[in-house]
Amino acid sequence: MTDMALPSPRGRSAVTALAIGLSGLAIVAIGWAFAPTAMAQGWLLAFLFWSSIPIGSLVLLLIHRLVGGRWGDAFAPALLAGAGLMPLAALAFLPIVLGLTLIFPWAAQPASVRPDVGHIYLNASSFLVRALFGLGGWAFLSILVIRGRCTTLAAGLGLAFHGFAISLLAVDWILSVDPTFTSTAFAACIAIQQILAALAWAALASPAVPDKAAADIGGLLIAALLGVVYLGLMSYIVIWYGNLPDKAAWYLMRNSSGWIWMIAMAVLIGAVVPLGMLLRRSIRQNHQALRLVGGLVLIGIWLHLAWLVAPSFDPGWLLATALGLVAMSGISLGVMTRITIRPGRIADHAG
Repeated sequence: MTDMALPSPRGRSAVTALAIGLSGLAIVAIGWAFAPTAMAQGWLLAFLFWSSIPIGSLVLLLIHRLVGGRWGDAFAPALLAGAGLMPLAALAFLPIVLGLTLIFPWAAQPASVRPDVGHIYLNASSFLVRALFGLGGWAFLSILVIRGRCTTLAAGLGLAFHGFAISLLAVDWILSVDPTFTSTAFAACIAIQQILAALAWAALASPAVPDKAAADIGGLLIAALLGVVYLGLMSYIVIWYGNLPDKAAWYLMRNSSGWIWMIAMAVLIGAVVPLGMLLRRSIRQNHQALRLVGGLVLIGIWLHLAWLVAPSFDPGWLLATALGLVAMSGISLGVMTRITIRPGRIADHAG
């Protein structure tokens, strides 16, 4: 069986994408010298959104390795392309390491958190160890998948590892921007949202697929959308009506200064409209319509992530986030042309 490159821009398109990405990275580096806090905070938001696709793609491929299904076969090229970016995601985390004290208040002012929490968990050393653990593990699993060496045992262990890693890193990377707030359901919501991002990416980036496979992805999109909305809404209801003032203050901050409109747009664009479209069988089986759904879902995910972290950011975060996304997306499209896989090997380990 011969090696096969993942579907991606070719020739000049790939070079152009890579050039745009490197240019965006250069602008970020220059901006870092003049507005380091805004650039570091914007890079974190860009990373949170962009990394959702490779992490979610990897999880879907591991799930498919265990349960099979025509959806995984039809959308494997896009999912493999996404999962193949995990080593790049580990590199993209380096600016966050460099800007740790600019992004996270507990890193800049360790006394702002309870001494026992700061000493045991929320400190720079522990944060970096957990990040290395999660990103390194995900990168290793992605290499196994890309090389066709992911057995059913490896897939099962990989999913168990993912569940543990995301329960730590979702809190580290998002909630610790405001360490006064905690939520036991938060990591599960982010994990499902990453799967949703990967499904949206697969719907958006895949070439034409059979109607039945498209309908399968449409059904999975519905399930993931409902999962994210349910967990987010239930967390809000439990905290708000449970009379928990410390946690309610976190929501009050996001219900003012225009942030309420951001979450409203996230729900409308990223959930209500896509869900309404997906309820029609003709749209679920129409690949072009699924691409539109995928694009809307990704916009909604970005708005949701911005609503979660940006209220704690300095002015200028939006421009910095845009530059970070240009850099990451451009470099990713260029890198995809260099990834080669043997798709058949994934199935060779069945049984």
